[in-house]
This record gives sequence, C-alpha cells and structure tokens, in this order.
Amino acid sequence: MSRKKGQTYTAEQKTKIVLEMLKEEMTTSQLATKYKITSQSLGKWKTQFLDNASLAFDLGGATKAYRDEIEELKTENDGLAKALGKATVKADFAVKKLKSLDLCNKKALIESKHNKLSISEQCEIFGISRSYYYYQPVQMSQENIKLLHKIDEIATDNSEYGYRFIYEQLKEDGYAVGRNRVLKYMGILGIQAIYPTKKKLTSIKNKEHKIYEYLLKKYWTRVGKRNTVYVPTPNKVWSGDITYIRINGGFMYLAAVIDWHSKAILSYKISNSMDATLATDVLEEALAKYPKPEIFNSDQGSQYTSHEHTQLLKKHDIQISMNGKARSIHNIVIERFFRTLKHGNIYINDYQTIRDLKEGVKAYIYKYNFKRFHSSLDYRKPMNVYLEYLKNVG
Repeated sequence: MSRKKGQTYTAEQKTKIVLEMLKEEMTTSQLATKYKITSQSLGKWKTQFLDNASLAFDLGGATKAYRDEIEELKTENDGLAKALGKATVKADFAVKKLKSLDLCNKKALIESKHNKLSISEQCEIFGISRSYYYYQPVQMSQENIKLLHKIDEIATDNSEYGYRFIYEQLKEDGYAVGRNRVLKYMGILGIQAIYPTKKKLTSIKNKEHKIYEYLLKKYWTRVGKRNTVYVPTPNKVWSGDITYIRINGGFMYLAAVIDWHSKAILSYKISNSMDATLATDVLEEALAKYPKPEIFNSDQGSQYTSHEHTQLLKKHDIQISMNGKARSIHNIVIERFFRTLKHGNIYINDYQTIRDLKEGVKAYIYKYNFKRFHSSLDYRKPMNVYLEYLKNVG
C-alpha cells in the first residue's frame, strides 16, 4: 500500500493494518515502512482499536448509552443556553472532555480542512502547539536501530550508567552521536540507570497517573553496607517490567512477571509496542494461572501507572507498590533476569525473524524456570521452588 502526501486512511484500512500489527509478525518499524506511516500513528490506531473493541459485541448497549447521554446533555444545554448561549455551553463541554485526553488524541481531533476554524485556532482550543501538530517523526533507519542495540548492550552490562556514561562509551566505541540523542533513545528503550542515590529519571511517566508508595521496605535486610530485599516465601511479592529485545533489523518489547522469592517467571509476552495493554495482558495471564500475590511491584512507567493496570490489581485486592524515584534497584530481581536473558540468549543468537525470537525466548524461559540452577535458591530451580511451595500450602 503506497501512501501519497496528504492521503488519509479509511476506517477499514486502519483496521486491516492494526490487525496485522496485533499478529506480532513484524516490528512496528517494519509495518511503518511497509505502509509509509509513522510508528506513532500505528501506536495511536492500536490504542483506539483496543479501547473500542468491546463495542463490536454490544452495539445495542453502546447505542442506548450514547442516546441516553445525548438526551441528558440536551436537557442540560437547554437550561444553560438561556444564560450563556449555546456556543458557550459547547465550548465548556469540550474543555471538560479534553482535559482527560493525551496529546496524541488531541492532535487526532484537529481537522485540517475545517471550514470555520483554522489549524492555529484548533490548536489553541485543544491546548497544543502548532509545532507539535505539524511534527512528523523520522522513521528509524538501520543505522539508528544499530545504535539502539548498542545502547541496550552498554546499559545491560553497566546498570549504573546514566546517559552521560553511555554517551562516553559510545564515543569510545566509534559512534558519532550527541548526548541528547542518547537520552532520547534511552527513553525509547525504556531504560534508566540504577543509582544508590536520587538522580534524574529517563523513563517516561504520565503526570496525571497516581504514583503509589514503595511497599517492600519491610523486606529490606542489611548485607554489608547495603540494603537488599529478602522476600521469605513465594507469592508475597510479584514484580513486573518491560525491556527492549533486539532482532535483526528492528526490535520488540518483552514484558514479564516474576515471583520475587523463587525468581520464577510466571508469565511473559513479546510485542511490537510498549503500552499499557502489554503490561496488563501479562499480569492477567499470571493471575489466571497462579494464586494472587500480596504485593505487585513495578516502576513508575505509564504502562504500570495506567488506569487499566492499577484497576486490575485493585480488582484482585493486590497491594500496589512502585519504585522510588530513580530507584530501579527496588525492582532488581526482574532487572537481573532481563540481563541473564540477554546475555544467555538474545545477544548470542542474533535472531533474524520475530518467529525465531519468540520460539527462542520461549525455550530459554522454560530452561531458566525448570532446568537452570539459581545460586540464591541454594542451587535449586526457580519454578520447582515456586510449585513446591504452592503444593505445600494448598
């Protein structure tokens, strides 16, 4: 499908592309290149598609809900119009609704060919800048993807490195790149340095989402001069996180849920987009297979502070815990697993296709869970420790 300048896609075309994206057979970059659209547009379409998917099975209910809402608004507008005028009522209503929208959705509401309002006026109404509306992200080249892979390697081997140290290492390795670009790419990767004291975060948070208190201090124990977390039994604490996984010519994201005590991987998923749906899907799978934990710990990324993820935890009466600012070490157990996975599987296999990547990761996680000795478990195997505990308490 070739896209000409200014061309728009129909709802049917968008649906076809999103369904192809959900098959997880191509990276987001590959799909963006194939259809000559931006990765950001693909992510926006996917979110809109999933948010409204339930309407396909409840058309009658949805229609009735909208009809009832319209009737309520009509009654309200009739009363307000007498004092304020119909135009004022519409403007106030729009402002209230817009407050809950993110920038991408606000941008999507702007009509380039509106016969009454200019783009500048619409930008002013929606509270976004004209430069943001006109900005078109550059598709990621193979050279930039190679740079992402290198940053991931450096960060995996040097968890304490911030963007300045990574920048210096890249320079030493012969890469011509600026500090700001390194910082930007660390955001794409979803990585940040692990510091013993507070430093600047590079992960992406949503300021409108609630940040929950870190609850694992009660499990802190002193080892030498440092605190470490010791959880005495399985199912006390689960942790979740998302990491960047490279393949030849692109990258994917891996989300996982780990039991803190046994180090067993309870669920995981590989996706071409890093969003709230990815984090929620993995948590739902773990809860469907195993008894719920007392506490679920994560970082402060928007995938974990989202309404969908926190509501799922509340629904199951699970306490929500989040790392302190710039304290990735609070979630160190899953960070260490990701490092083990990358060194023990991803880097040495250099996967060429998504299918090979998924099959390889599946085999490795099975080996990690059931066949690999873990020194912190007195050289027992993670899933054996976890399942033995469930058998004894069940």
